[in-house]
Amino acid sequence: MNKGVLFIVAAPSGAGKTSMVKALLKNDPSIRLSVSYTTRAPRPGEVDGKDYHFVSRDVFLEMASRGEFLESAEVYGNYYGTSQTWIAGEIAAGHDILLEIDWQGASQIKRHFPDAVSVFILPPSLSALRNRLNNRGQDKQEVIEKRMAAACEDISHAGEFDYIIVNDDFDQALLDLTAVVNASRLTTVRQSARLSKLFEAFGKS
Repeated sequence: MNKGVLFIVAAPSGAGKTSMVKALLKNDPSIRLSVSYTTRAPRPGEVDGKDYHFVSRDVFLEMASRGEFLESAEVYGNYYGTSQTWIAGEIAAGHDILLEIDWQGASQIKRHFPDAVSVFILPPSLSALRNRLNNRGQDKQEVIEKRMAAACEDISHAGEFDYIIVNDDFDQALLDLTAVVNASRLTTVRQSARLSKLFEAFGKS
């Protein structure tokens, strides 16, 4: 069976990554979103198995000890991890998978899946990013400053990704992301495997 494609999408907070990914998945339901494991409590409206797999700290650490995570990290006292078994199984079954993650996690996953297609979503400017974070109305100014500092660190690693998309105009950025997805599916390596019988037929003619 032909393998699926693993897409990795990363961005600094406020760049619009989540909105863009949701729009992409709505337009292309054949792509499956990887659901991470976490030890934090569900937030209002979050659904187990859809937003995250919510597990206890003991269960998470046991899974980690068995090597079940492609990557894992502790953030503000809670653990987050990406299931290696699930992603490997889905790709082997021919399903395309999309993973939202930070640049550090992307680097770890690339070591396990070197054929993964990585995309970094870049804000048009620092001032635009600051405005977006302020307009959310969710964080105090000191938190926003920490997010801005973290964003600069994140952006310094954009060159490690296969593609960079600037989210200035959302519709255009979504078109760009869709173009990356479509082009990645049409590479010679993937098409040669997918169309092997067609090539064989032409070879026998």
